[in-house]
Amino acid sequence: MTAKSLEPVRWRGGRLSVIDQTLLPVRLSYVRLGSVEQVCHAIKSMKVRGAPLIGVVGAFGLVLSLKHIRTWDMDEARKKLRKYADMLIGTRPTGVNLRWAVERVYNASTSVDAPSSLHQRLEEEAEKIMREELESARKIGEHGAPLLEDGDTVLTHCNAGALATVGYGTALAVVRTAIEQGKKISVIATETRPLLQGARLTAFELAHDKIPVRIICDSAAAQVLSRGIVDKVVVGADRILGTGHVTNKIGTLPIALSAKHYAVPFYAAAPVSTLDLRTGASSVVIEERDQREILYFNGKRIGPRAVEAMNPAFDITPPEVVTGIVTDRGVASSPFMESLRSLTSKNS
Repeated sequence: MTAKSLEPVRWRGGRLSVIDQTLLPVRLSYVRLGSVEQVCHAIKSMKVRGAPLIGVVGAFGLVLSLKHIRTWDMDEARKKLRKYADMLIGTRPTGVNLRWAVERVYNASTSVDAPSSLHQRLEEEAEKIMREELESARKIGEHGAPLLEDGDTVLTHCNAGALATVGYGTALAVVRTAIEQGKKISVIATETRPLLQGARLTAFELAHDKIPVRIICDSAAAQVLSRGIVDKVVVGADRILGTGHVTNKIGTLPIALSAKHYAVPFYAAAPVSTLDLRTGASSVVIEERDQREILYFNGKRIGPRAVEAMNPAFDITPPEVVTGIVTDRGVASSPFMESLRSLTSKNS
């Protein structure tokens, strides 16, 4: 099985299954999520991760919440549905896709008159979101591939591939499409501490697709960029503001700053569902994850007992060091406020 044929999420016969990404690359295993509570736990524990994928899984999580809603009163049903929507949204506060997808499924409830019709309508909307996200990944690849030249080496951070989406990827969609067009592309993947999404997931995907990939420590990125062996940096994103600020996995900012210093183009790739044209950079909530992700490795404590840790999950890269933003509707460039709004006004 290649990474391109991976199905990170499956919805069949009203049953939701996802790849448990905490087990990769040692074991490829699906876990069934039978309730909204199990969906919330899977997202919080990083069994499910990657902004577009979290959005899709959250959408189906809201469908599963209907199991707990037993009433013939439509107002009461929507009130309870709102509670479960907020529960899902609260699992990962920084990425925007989760809120976008859950709210979209919740809003679909306004088009039905009786609780008995909720399941079919909400399921239809969640399935539509999943189809759209897969198509978006393909379009991101089509728009981004021209940015890569034959022989390029691409540096990427974290995992923005099939496992972060419904399939194909965002940043890795750009790489995959370029290769499908006949270009020879190689990748350098940062390990991405503390949970090693680059070493475990990105390298796994690319190796299985027979795309040349090398892993480096996060702290080696600037040195590698200084040597002139990286032609482009392409990363994903969890939230992109209308100003062009890119919120992505912690460690993205120093890579972007180094790329700017060494004149290496830096691109972020994401579907328009990741855009947030209303929020300012100072208002973005940066998720602070469990200290144990830093203090422990493979179950063993690596930090002194009396020491605490800081564990921000994301950072924000300012627009002045971003060369372009690749979306499913085209590539935005500075001034981003104008170009992003122009792209979002286009029909998909």
